[in-house]
Amino acid sequence: MKNIKESFLKASLIKKILVIAILLAIILFGYSKFFNSKSQKTQYQTAQAERGTLVVSVTGSGQVSTANSGTISTLATGVISKLYVKDGDEVKTGDKIAEVDLDLKGQQNVAQAWSNYQSAKNNLDSAKATIYTLQSDMFTQWKKFYDTATNSTYQNSDGSPKQENRGLVEFNVLNDNWLAGEAKYKTQQNIVNQAQTAVNSAWLTYQQTSPTIYASIPGVVSGLSLQVGSVIVESTNTTNSAQSATKIANIKTKALPMVTVNLTEIDVPKVTLGDKATITFDALPDKTFTGKVISIDTSGVTSSGVTTYPTVIKLDTDSSQILPNMAASANIITATKDNALFVPASSVKKQNEESVVQVMKNGKSQSVTVETGLSSDTQTEIVSGISEGDTVITSTIQPTNGTQTRTQSSSPFGGFGGGAFRMGGGGSGGRRD
Repeated sequence: MKNIKESFLKASLIKKILVIAILLAIILFGYSKFFNSKSQKTQYQTAQAERGTLVVSVTGSGQVSTANSGTISTLATGVISKLYVKDGDEVKTGDKIAEVDLDLKGQQNVAQAWSNYQSAKNNLDSAKATIYTLQSDMFTQWKKFYDTATNSTYQNSDGSPKQENRGLVEFNVLNDNWLAGEAKYKTQQNIVNQAQTAVNSAWLTYQQTSPTIYASIPGVVSGLSLQVGSVIVESTNTTNSAQSATKIANIKTKALPMVTVNLTEIDVPKVTLGDKATITFDALPDKTFTGKVISIDTSGVTSSGVTTYPTVIKLDTDSSQILPNMAASANIITATKDNALFVPASSVKKQNEESVVQVMKNGKSQSVTVETGLSSDTQTEIVSGISEGDTVITSTIQPTNGTQTRTQSSSPFGGFGGGAFRMGGGGSGGRRD
């Protein structure tokens, strides 16, 4: 009996365990189905249609141009004996920068330059002397022609010309002599002008080789690394073996800085002269400058099969921190609109050549055809179709085998318009589609 009772108790216990196991399996299965069902619902990232100022711009990168700076250079060679300026000093054209104690090569160069200047001056004086002679001859020929043309043979008593006699050889010879004298005089005027240009050139060359170094343009001196005792040696142009001028320093003028950026063939038609721009520099990441477009090279520059269009932007203000050839980036504003209704650009799709926006209404997504206006990289204006405050879908997350996959690109704004992830666009607990 005891064995039978024990066997019965064991069988009863096993049965209870089986029942509990089955119940647990059913509970776990139901929970799993419930969890998977809940987790596999479509989720949306949303944003609200808002009103504000819509700014449309194009971007480009480039560098600060050297249009507002020049160089101080010299052909003199030798040892610096005196300095008249230092970095930061303001100078005018022709101001003295430094004195050089010329070496033998420098003395030879300055002597040759002075000789060339004297020769150019002599040529100018000779050309001027010739023009005086030609001017006198021209007036003499004109007087002869005038006296003949106004006598009774060639002119009537009322002052009108006697056309029948003005075809005579004597009259034409005198006329031609006067015209020839006038032509010679005008030609000599051009020769005098050329001789004067040669004198100016010879003098500038002499200044370049002279022991005194002069400022070439007005402005502020920078980059002057010379000191008394510094040696300037001869440098040669490798192309034609001629002596090259040695750079001494820079001069920055009072002109506002300019930045040249390269625009693509898609962006350049959108830009016009006078467009405003914001500029940033890699070297000055915490500062933003403003300016406007003053030049567009519509011919373009092609490199490696890619064509870009250099566009010049003049800054509105100067800064001592902006240096030539600094890397720069620019946003050129091509259009603005106040009180515009706009949504994230990612929420607008094209369907059958129409613009469509997915809008959440009553917890459901609906396709709405809209009319769009201006569009930037991140925002699109809505002219009609939706209203301010409407919730639009910027991206969709579709479940796949228990996991979630984003099927549309998200808004560039992330949380634009307060649009965090929402379950079906409903409340915090989510809503099923």
